Amino acid sequence: QVHLVETGGGLVQPGGSLNLSCTVSGVTEQRFRFYHMAWYRQAAGNQRELAASITHDGIITYVDSVKGRFTISRDNGRRTVHLQMNNLVPEDAAVYYCHIQGHDWWGQGTQVTVSS
Repeated sequence: QVHLVETGGGLVQPGGSLNLSCTVSGVTEQRFRFYHMAWYRQAAGNQRELAASITHDGIITYVDSVKGRFTISRDNGRRTVHLQMNNLVPEDAAVYYCHIQGHDWWGQGTQVTVSS
């Protein structure tokens, strides 16, 4: 059974940074390498939106609002995907979810709060 576990959320002041991690279990490293991975986020009262994604061969996309501030990366050997978030603003506050694209596999989410 595939499990995704996100860590790294928390409370940060505007301008601060957080590094989210998502580790996938229940799959081999070889299989993980072929997954397209993504971070979604959902703020209170809003729809879930794609924040960043990375394909199996390293093609990266970001939603416009995070370009230049967020960096997505993957470590296939550890079956982990990271989201480095810098210069956070209150509008980034949301529950962040890890997702394997093309499959109905999601993590439980990690809360990011940006407040002074």
